[in-house]
Amino acid sequence: MAEKDMITMSREEAKRLHIIHQALNKKISQTEAASLIDLSDRQIRRMIKRIRKEGDEGICHRSRGKTSNHRISKKIKDKTLKLFREQYKDFNLVHATEKMFEVHGIALSDETLRLWLKEAEIPYKKRKVRKHRQRREPRAHFGELVQIDGSHHDWFEGRGPICVFMGYIDDATNTVHGRFYDYEGTMPAMDSLKRYIKRYGIPQSVYLDKHSTYKSWAEPTIEEQLNDQKPMSHFEKSLTALAIEVIHANSPQAKGRVERLFKTLQDRLVREMRLLGIKSVDEANEFLITYLPKYNKKFKKEAVYEVDLHRPALHSRELDRILCIKEERTVKNDFTIAYKNTLYQIEQATQAKKVMVEERLDGTLHITYNGQDLSFREITNKLARDTAEAPLLLKEKKPWTPPVDHPWKKLFLSKRKKREQPVAAP
Repeated sequence: MAEKDMITMSREEAKRLHIIHQALNKKISQTEAASLIDLSDRQIRRMIKRIRKEGDEGICHRSRGKTSNHRISKKIKDKTLKLFREQYKDFNLVHATEKMFEVHGIALSDETLRLWLKEAEIPYKKRKVRKHRQRREPRAHFGELVQIDGSHHDWFEGRGPICVFMGYIDDATNTVHGRFYDYEGTMPAMDSLKRYIKRYGIPQSVYLDKHSTYKSWAEPTIEEQLNDQKPMSHFEKSLTALAIEVIHANSPQAKGRVERLFKTLQDRLVREMRLLGIKSVDEANEFLITYLPKYNKKFKKEAVYEVDLHRPALHSRELDRILCIKEERTVKNDFTIAYKNTLYQIEQATQAKKVMVEERLDGTLHITYNGQDLSFREITNKLARDTAEAPLLLKEKKPWTPPVDHPWKKLFLSKRKKREQPVAAP
């Protein structure tokens, strides 16, 4: 018995073949066949002609079993897999394909790379399924709300010190600004804000967590209680002086945009710096000058409205007066004040009882009264009470006991003797 030839076809092709046979057998018209399989009359006539000539195989696509003209060569495939093993094994697939094209000139999709890796049984980084949370609608204007936070991470993967990335992300456009610092504190927060303002302007409001830099946890003083004021950190005071509304988040999820930004940067930015061998804060900040514009070009989006709500930046000198640590001090009668265990002499007579000590971002110290700078100098010699000679230690003087023949004792003893004499009987 002769064996029958097997023809491999898809379900769609099998459906078309069935309809074409109905038309060939004159059970339906070619127009009805075209309507049933959503093709034109001309396409139906071509199919009927091909099936009559080639049989049922004529229904199959002409390129079946042939190598695609767009197929990437095996040489490029092998090179890509080798590069992935050696340089990009912990990159996500989208980032890996971007670097393949940017550095090595290999253009391919992340899905193609995924299929190749799966075929070669090479493990790759997979996207984690995120827990669903209720979505908050983003603000409608650029500069309406900026989320700020610091990310503590091993940004240099052991090649350099642990540092903090102070990140800013606009809520409406996802525009990113940031800089690396040695720690997360008041001065880094103020310095990064100053750089943001000089780049984009003063935002309407900022979204912060409850880190002690951004929110004071001190108990209100009596004066604050009387004035119905709450304690504020130095950074909060600076934001208030700039008329920026402060909003504190109650959880990390509430400021999800900046948290997701840090996850992205800890994935992408860390690997970019690894490829360049960056190992210090200064080198990283130099790299950010070119990296962040590229990042924003790729990931930022358009706001609902085109109006930019950033206010114009203040003059640099005025910003320096606002973005600084300010402490009030009492002026003593000799026109001196004490600050951080150091004595300072105000060199001009003033009626001020209280002055403001300002620590600026450039490391300088200023003493002001009603916004005016006062000239002063540091007193370097020790205080007189510290340098005075220690008093001489005198020998302890014991209580003096008068001798028996002392006149006071003679009088006392004679009176006592008279009292002790017996009284004669009458």
